[in-house]
Amino acid sequence: MAYNLLKGKKGIIFGALDSNSIAWKVAERAHQEGATFTLTNAPVAMRMGEIQKLAEKTNSQIITADATLLDDLEKLFSQSMEILGGPVDFVLHSIGMSVNVRKGRPYTDLNYEWLTKGWDVSAVSFHKVLQTAWKLDAIAEWGSVVALTYIAAQRTFPDYNDMAENKAYLESIARSFGYHYGIRKKVRINTISQSPTRTTAGSGVKGFDAFIDYAEKMSPLGNATADDCADYCITLFSDLTRRVTMQNLYHDGGFSSMGVSQLIMEHFGK
Repeated sequence: MAYNLLKGKKGIIFGALDSNSIAWKVAERAHQEGATFTLTNAPVAMRMGEIQKLAEKTNSQIITADATLLDDLEKLFSQSMEILGGPVDFVLHSIGMSVNVRKGRPYTDLNYEWLTKGWDVSAVSFHKVLQTAWKLDAIAEWGSVVALTYIAAQRTFPDYNDMAENKAYLESIARSFGYHYGIRKKVRINTISQSPTRTTAGSGVKGFDAFIDYAEKMSPLGNATADDCADYCITLFSDLTRRVTMQNLYHDGGFSSMGVSQLIMEHFGK
């Protein structure tokens, strides 16, 4: 059901790859709620994914951009403002990658060149997005920026590897830039710490299927789905959350507040 929560609002959505992507779900919901937006992803992701289908479905234009390159980001924001008719009201950063995870390199034997690449893509890109928008005055007053993160930034999940540090850095950027953007333009910046979700990226983590089952048993409300996360993003883009900023918001069915659940106790008591 749609409520016109984003009627008249303009945005940029990073990271939609295929129909399993949270960014894909957010784009669908934003369109349903009356928003217009551009879609963007890196050239390699454009070749791997199905973003053209999403663009047609949401009547959106695609602007290819590598979020680690300042020139690409400047082009992205400038062209988006031309297409949409002015500064944007919301931005979704849904970007994450670890070469060490992809190649099965253990945390105790990291390849540091790969670490730097993953850190740049997953975290520093968020600062680059915000800094570019800042310099171009590309986000309207009372705008909203959301980045997706994970609880491994606060707690240890061995197979999440160096992505844990990437997410911790990402969350710190949201707080630091959130202050400056709040003072300047009342723009709010938050991160959503989502349940483990069956996306293309998430499924690449070793032991993911077992862990998603564990999280389901641990969470009083069960795991939040990609569709659930899209709904939450929409509320943060809307005017209903104008005073929420610099927060890491857990969207995980209660997992982050649990010590142990009865289901887990029963499982290990067998």
